[in-house]
Amino acid sequence: MAGRVPKHSLDRDAASRSCDDCGHPAHNFAELPAAYVYVLGIYLGDGCLSEHRRRVFRLRVFLDLRYPAIISECVAALRAVMPTSKVHRSERRSNFVERTDASSVEVSAFSKAWPCLLRQHGPGLKHLRPIVLTDWQHDLVRQYPGLLLRGLIHSDGCRFINTGTNWTCARYSFSNKSDDIRRIFCEACDLLSLRYTFAPRTVYVSRKADVMRLDEFVGPKR
Repeated sequence: MAGRVPKHSLDRDAASRSCDDCGHPAHNFAELPAAYVYVLGIYLGDGCLSEHRRRVFRLRVFLDLRYPAIISECVAALRAVMPTSKVHRSERRSNFVERTDASSVEVSAFSKAWPCLLRQHGPGLKHLRPIVLTDWQHDLVRQYPGLLLRGLIHSDGCRFINTGTNWTCARYSFSNKSDDIRRIFCEACDLLSLRYTFAPRTVYVSRKADVMRLDEFVGPKR
């Protein structure tokens, strides 16, 4: 048909387009792997981006050495999201305890594309600035709310046993200084119909059926 552009030409044009912000190939956010939602949760909970030379950014996540399975999962998720970047692991000593052995690990990866994928990056501490998900992030979270909760709890939450007089029950908590990040946690709970309660800077999931539901996505830290 006259005037029709061959399909291979369209494919070549699409492949040649690049992101105006980072220079990487044009992003197709809808096709990000499910692991991205876990990385988003880990970042919001206890991660940060730092800028280096030539506008290369380093995503750093700080994790407890007591939970090697979480460390391995974080490394695998970063590799899935940024397959062309090397993932680094550096053990760290605590600044708050007098001990010489390492107690935490910094998992990190470099890329110019991190600010495009983690739009919540900005100057200052996360709890001192607005944290809002983009429309495409909301779409991914709606697909994988359990992975977002898993990332948030792995970084800034826990599953613990609550005790009282002649009774015990499992409970989840998520603590963060940011009102916005706690709201994002609650919105993910709403997607799974999980009930929650509040304390200052902490959200609890306590009802037995809801804890069992969260166990399907999170479970005890390992």
